Parts: sequence; structure tokens; C-alpha cells
Amino acid sequence: MTLLSLEFFPPKTPEGALKLVAVRNELKVLQPAFCSVTFGAGGSTQDGTLQTVRAMLAEGIDAAPHLSCVGASSDSVADLLAQYDAAGVKRIVALRGDLPSGWGGGSAMGEFRYASDLVRFIRERTGRRFHLEVAAYPETHPQAKSPQADLEAFVTKIRAGADSAITQMFFNADAYFRFVDDARKLGVEVPVVPGIMPITNSAGLLRFADNCGTEIPRWIRLRLLALGEDKAAIEAFGLDVVSDLCRRLLEGGAPGLHLYTMNQAAPSLTLCRRLGI
Repeated sequence: MTLLSLEFFPPKTPEGALKLVAVRNELKVLQPAFCSVTFGAGGSTQDGTLQTVRAMLAEGIDAAPHLSCVGASSDSVADLLAQYDAAGVKRIVALRGDLPSGWGGGSAMGEFRYASDLVRFIRERTGRRFHLEVAAYPETHPQAKSPQADLEAFVTKIRAGADSAITQMFFNADAYFRFVDDARKLGVEVPVVPGIMPITNSAGLLRFADNCGTEIPRWIRLRLLALGEDKAAIEAFGLDVVSDLCRRLLEGGAPGLHLYTMNQAAPSLTLCRRLGI
């Protein structure tokens, strides 16, 4: 059985919250191991993340809030950990997080410079109370000095106490396998789960990929551009591309799939049906 997890973002309106409840109900058929909830830059969606997590837990869903530490103090993180513990959270996705636009350097970083600092802090304050997920970047974090420096930063997060990792989205299976092989050579044994983004929108995908440093293979980019605004054709082509990617990952030993749902049910359901999940 393929281990699945799903990612959502906190809704910003009452209508969005109702829609997300309906989406979660549709996706329950996939029996996800857990569902993560994102956390905005500088904690900008902190309240929405907590409310969404509480709603999921009340529905019997194992909810894992993202927790980004950039700009945060140790007191604010400790307070949030206490709230998550009181709510019944068992799993946290620990991230450095992106600086909000317009932020400068220096003290704007807060007390935590790297995600490994956050992981270490959580372990020191809460022991093994939480299962800690961290991020991995098969194609190298866009702000890393080099691929080797990025790999070493990942290893540092694991040594600080992380239990498993979820990757940034990617479309090159070889990059994932190479990253995992390199991490294993440095002693990393935790699961590294591929983060999968269904392709449903050409312009949005290309823009998001450019912003986060994900490589869209040239042949995929050209095909998407050639399809223009033909939504049905884009979705059909995207389903072929992503399902082939998932099959190769799973056949190659990936421990599961983490689907970036974008708060939509249909793309994830369609992909899983294609995969026979």
C-alpha cells in the first residue's frame, strides 16, 4: 500500500473554510497518513493554521502544522508548541520559512537562523513528543551557496532530530534519486518523501516553479506553452506527466507520496486513480 500524505493551506475567508471541509471529505477516500497545513512567511497565517489543524483533528484527521521560525523568538515558538500540544498535534513540519517581501537582514531573521535550529529547539523543549518533518530540495534550495552546502544543511536538520523529510516539488526523478543517494552516503537513514504537484494550470505552475527554483524540463515547458489556455488538454497532459513521475519514484523505492493539493480534491483523486491507489 502506498503511503500518502496531503498538504493544504489555511483558508482566508469563511467561504474558503467551508470549501476546504468539502475537499477534505472528498479526499478521505485516499486514507492519508496525515495532512499538513502551511504556515505563511513570518507566521502570517499562524491563526489560520491553528484553526485549520484543530478542525482536522476534530474530524479524526492526523493534522501536521507547518511551523516556520524566520522572524520568530524562542518564546513565541515555545508558546505555539504548547498550543499544538494542547490541541493534540503529534506531527510538525519544521521549516526555516521564507522572508516576507520587504524584510531586511540581520535582526529580521529572529532567534532562529536555520531550520536545524528550530528542530534542535523543539527537541530540547519537547523531547520526542512530536514527529518532526523537514524540507528537502532535490534540485537545491534557490538560496543555497552550492548543492553540497544544501545537502550538508539537510543532513544537519536530520542530525538535529528530524524524523523524516518531504521534498519541494520536482519533475525530474533522477534528481530525487541522486539526492537520496547522496544523503544516504552521509548517514541519513530517515524517509525522504517526494512532494508531488499535480499539473492543472500552465501559467501558475511555471510561475511557481520559477519562484521556488524548481526545474521544469524543457519538453514539458514547451508542451504546456503550446497548449495555451486549453484547460482540458493541460490537465490531460499534466496527468500523464505526473503519474509517470510517481510510478518511477515508487518503483525506484520512494517511501510514499506527499501531494500538494492546493485545496482542491479532483487533481489528487484523479492522479491516485490513475496510479491505482
